[in-house]
Amino acid sequence: MGNVFGRKSRSSRVTEQDKAILQLKQQRDKLKQYQKRITLQLEKESLLAKQLLKDGKKEKALLLLKKKRYQDQLLEKTESQISNLERMVQDIEFMQIEVKVVEGLKIGNECLKSMHEIMSIEDVEKILDETQESIEYQRHIDEMLAGAMTHEDEEAALAELEAITQGEDVALPEVPTDLVPEILEAANVETERKEARKQEDREMLAA
Repeated sequence: MGNVFGRKSRSSRVTEQDKAILQLKQQRDKLKQYQKRITLQLEKESLLAKQLLKDGKKEKALLLLKKKRYQDQLLEKTESQISNLERMVQDIEFMQIEVKVVEGLKIGNECLKSMHEIMSIEDVEKILDETQESIEYQRHIDEMLAGAMTHEDEEAALAELEAITQGEDVALPEVPTDLVPEILEAANVETERKEARKQEDREMLAA
């Protein structure tokens, strides 16, 4: 009992537009039923009028045909009303789709706006600059290493790579001591740049 009374009622997802569409479709279906009933009745009256003419009852046949003519006009009006109802249903359904599209665009614009607030153009430019500096720093080290290696060093490195690939234990070659100062100097320069950038960021945040 507690679970039954404590259960929260779910909010209905049926909108006013959905209710309107349902009512329009119900009216359309009723008109179609009426149209079908009148069509069957007209067929019977047409046969009856022919039988009356055969029986020599011309006046009754004429009266029945006048009634049939009136009902034909009602059928035409009914067909027009059915077409109007179906067109209205289609218009409402299309408007519902358009509303959902607009809501989706609104959410997308808000998302893009929030993302722009999180990352500004200056942040993107800063990241690109830092990336480019790292690439140039790595290229500088690669060039220094490539210039200091002899043909024998390259063959030894390839042989070591082949041995590592095959899972063999190999003795690592000695690092040239004449390159260490230059590599350390380049690393110190890069470290100083990063520290300077961090200091600028802290000063900007403090401001």
